[in-house]
Amino acid sequence: MTDHVEIGLNASIDSIPAADWDACACPEAAGGGRPVDPFTTHRFLSALEQSGSVGPGTGWQPRYLTARRAGRLIGVAPLFVKSHSQGEYVFDHNWAQAFEQAGGRYYPKLQIAVPFTPVTGRRFLTRLDEGPDAVAALVEGAVRIASDNDLSSLHVTFCTEAEAVAGEAMGLLRRTGQQFHWENRGYADFDAFLGDLSSRKRKTIRRERAQAAAFGGEILQLTGDQITPVHWDAFWTFYQDTGRRKWGQPYLTRAFFDLVKETMADDVLMVLALRDGRPIAGALNWIGRDTLFGRYWGCTEHHACLHFELCYYQAIDFAIAHGLRVEAGAQGEHKLARGYLPATTHSLHWIGNAGFREAVERYLTAEREAVDEEIDVLTSYGPFRRGPLQEDQD
Repeated sequence: MTDHVEIGLNASIDSIPAADWDACACPEAAGGGRPVDPFTTHRFLSALEQSGSVGPGTGWQPRYLTARRAGRLIGVAPLFVKSHSQGEYVFDHNWAQAFEQAGGRYYPKLQIAVPFTPVTGRRFLTRLDEGPDAVAALVEGAVRIASDNDLSSLHVTFCTEAEAVAGEAMGLLRRTGQQFHWENRGYADFDAFLGDLSSRKRKTIRRERAQAAAFGGEILQLTGDQITPVHWDAFWTFYQDTGRRKWGQPYLTRAFFDLVKETMADDVLMVLALRDGRPIAGALNWIGRDTLFGRYWGCTEHHACLHFELCYYQAIDFAIAHGLRVEAGAQGEHKLARGYLPATTHSLHWIGNAGFREAVERYLTAEREAVDEEIDVLTSYGPFRRGPLQEDQD
């Protein structure tokens, strides 16, 4: 069935009509509702490209993958040619080093991902009325492009578990990792959430929130037009500081935030700490249909527990009020004590060199076992009550 599908590459997201792309990426939002995944929408990817956050000089060269049947766009994927492994959060630096030490050329490689965004979501985006053959066509097309161009590898990061299973059945290597997510159990308010925790963890969180509140100002949750240019300017300052400390330089440009202000303001939640009316710290989240996605944080003043408050507890407050769950981004075992439990993430990998592929496959098999064991251990140390005796024990 995939023989009748035409695969294409596009150097710019804006060469694909937004309605056509979004019919594949977020068909659930066709009636004006929120997309499940705001990061694969045409407007988000366009903001990355128009702002210069991806494109020439960034190591993220767009080559958006399309699948058409009888001229009709049936599937797309956010494909990039990568000249490095930065901004991916599923790290393959050791693979690159080993391959090049053996005389190979690891870069450029192909990456199907949302740049700088460690958020799980569909990566092979197809229309609702299309079957699994549309996904298969995108997978086969991406592999063929990598193989025909003698590239070392193709990577599909933070895909869904269903995509990982399907991709593995098609011969790709499956990799797992872990993040920390907060699951909403239908809590009426934050105190109801605290009631699910052990006594010791409950007291710790209350103490941290009290310490954060003592910074000497107010905390605001802002969306849409509530976020003024002054707020965006302040957040850019926060983001620059964090970006320099974490990555050497920020991944995103100032123009990206300007475009988000114009095209995605209703998709974001900005949490700001103001002292004497001046923003001193902030966290930026994206709002999906079912999930609040924590993305960026920064500050110009350091106060005890303010990071925990703005990034984690305010996110939980907003999620409870809007019936959402929370994904708090990559890494961070410190999130465990704050109600965020480990969750498995998935990626797929195609390796062109047979010998190198075998070595990577052995590594991934062992890594999956280690990830599963770590998740089991971390979950057992979670903050939630496990029985009636927990209160006395803690």
